[in-house]
Order: sequence, then C-alpha cells, then structure tokens
Amino acid sequence: MPGGAVTELETAVEYLEGYAEVLAGVCATGRRLTREEREALRSRGERAAEAGIGLRALVRAHLAEAQRVHSELQVATADHLLSAVEQAVDAFAEGHERAQHLLMRQEEAARREFIDDLLYGRSDLGRIAERAERFGLLLSHAHAVAVAQGPEPYSDGYEVTRSVESSLVARFGNRRILLTTKDGRLICVAPADETEVLAHFAKQAHAATDGGQVAVGRAHPGTSGVVHSYEEALNALDLASRMDLDDPVLYAADLLVYPVLTRDRQAMADLVQTVLGPLQQARGGAKPLLDTLTAYFDTGCVTAQAARRLSLSVRAMTYRLDRIHRLTGSDPGDPVQRYTLQTAVVGARLLGWPDQVL
Repeated sequence: MPGGAVTELETAVEYLEGYAEVLAGVCATGRRLTREEREALRSRGERAAEAGIGLRALVRAHLAEAQRVHSELQVATADHLLSAVEQAVDAFAEGHERAQHLLMRQEEAARREFIDDLLYGRSDLGRIAERAERFGLLLSHAHAVAVAQGPEPYSDGYEVTRSVESSLVARFGNRRILLTTKDGRLICVAPADETEVLAHFAKQAHAATDGGQVAVGRAHPGTSGVVHSYEEALNALDLASRMDLDDPVLYAADLLVYPVLTRDRQAMADLVQTVLGPLQQARGGAKPLLDTLTAYFDTGCVTAQAARRLSLSVRAMTYRLDRIHRLTGSDPGDPVQRYTLQTAVVGARLLGWPDQVL
C-alpha cells in the first residue's frame, strides 16, 4: 500500500472516536442508533471532510474497526453488527457529504467572486494576482481572453460549458487556463504564448453553441491586461452585431480601424449626413440603397456578386449604383470617390443610420 494511502487511513481512524462503543452497545441490545449517536457521527463526518480526508478511506476505517469489534463479540450478539455498521456509516457519510457540498458552494462562490473582480478590475490588483494562483493563473505574465456567445445564454454546469471544458482539458491538460461563464457567455483566459488554446476554444465553442460567434482580445500583460483583453473581445462582438459581421471567429487586432473611425462621433455623423443623406430622397428611403452599397463594397465592388447577394439582377444592381451616383454625386466605381462612400457606409453601420437619428 502506498505511503500516502496509509497516512490517510491512519488519519481517518482519528474520526472513529466512540464508534466501537456504539457498535458494541447496539449489538448487545439489538436497538437502533439513537438520534444523539447519529448526530455525533454526522458531526465527525463533517469534520473529516473539512480536513480533506476522502470518504473511501473513512469507510474502510469504519469497516476495519467493525471487524475488530466483531472478533470480540459473542456469536449471539454479533447478529446485529451489520445493521449497526450500516446505520453508522450512513450517518457518517451524510455528514461528510453535507460538508463537501458546503465546501463546493463556498469554493464556487469564491471562484465567481474572483472572476467578477478579475474581469471588471473591481478589487486591488495585487490581491487579485495573489488569488489568481489558486485558480491556475500567473497574472505576472501576459494573457488574452476569448469570449463566445451563442443563440442562448450559457452558465456553469450547462452541457455546452461542460463539452468545451472537457475538450480543452483533454487536449491541453493543466496549462494555466481559466474557463468560465459570464453574463451568458463562455470565457477562456489563456497565457499569451498559448495561442493554440484560444484557437481550440474558438473552434469548440463555435460548434458547441450551434454556430455561435467567438471574439478574441489582444494579449496584454498584468492583471489589468486581462480586463483590457476581455473588453476588447466584448467590443468585437458588439461591433459584429452592428456591422453584420458573420465571421465565426473575430480578432480584436483585425478590427482596430472601426474604433478609430468612431472616436470622433460627431465628425463621423457629419460625414454620414453629408455623403449619404441625399439617399433619403429615394423612393423607399435610404435603407435599400445603403444595403446596395454595403453589398457592393463587401464583395470587392463586383457588381454581379453583389447582385446575387441581394437577389437582384445585374441590371437592377447597375441601376441602383447609378441612382446612388446621381443622388450623392459620388461614383461608387471611382477609386477616389469610392473611399469616401465606403467610409461613410461603415460609419452609417456603426452609428445605426438611418434607423437612428444622428
């Protein structure tokens, strides 16, 4: 028997105080355990669980002690021993399980509090870094955060969450990865030099969430870097929603141009109103023509491909582009004028125009 197992079994014996006397008393009279005896056993089970002793070692200790008691009993009184052991072990195990459940709830509460503090930076950064080691993170290193969202919210314990977690553990084992949920989304925090972890997370989360979308923030050092990367991932998901970006995986580093364009919101609003405002004179409003420009630019200015995307004939697509040229004074086919139009279209999508009043 390994030395560690012997030590645990020997330690378990410490929680059997009075057990032999209870067995002997029950066997002598044939009675059931009293309420006080069962409660005492439950209390010892709780203390054993709090001490970190496994239930298997404790049950083995109970059975070994029962065997010793059996050898000392008269045949006539030994008949009740099995029933007494069953009652005693049941009460002891109940206390052990009760303490385990409490410890698990406390651990989960501590983990949830840590995650909230980590992702929102609401606590002392040094203290967060100390607590992070308990959950497998070394925040002195740079980390990146990936966030996945699907058609429905997810939480810890959900099948989707368990599926992604199992896949990560099977592939990477313990590589200082934190997988959790927040506000119905799946979140993975990984060291910056473990890029394959986030790539695998993105692949698994996309599949598990039935085609959900994953955003990956840039890697940043320190505790505040995790917050920064998390916010970048959230902003990327928000941007994808506003811009109708349907890529399964979005990288914040590839989307940096969009925050730049909206940094001066008033200037962008002026550009949209000036360049695209005349489209509101068209029959049906600006929206159909704005969709036309969006499809045209998204397909690399290929008229036939844009027409297919909008379920239009090439002739109808060409008519719309000509109509845009006449209303705005800018030709979508001209390289110089196209840049202004495309920037204005991006701005309109970011600002929600024409549905939102600028």
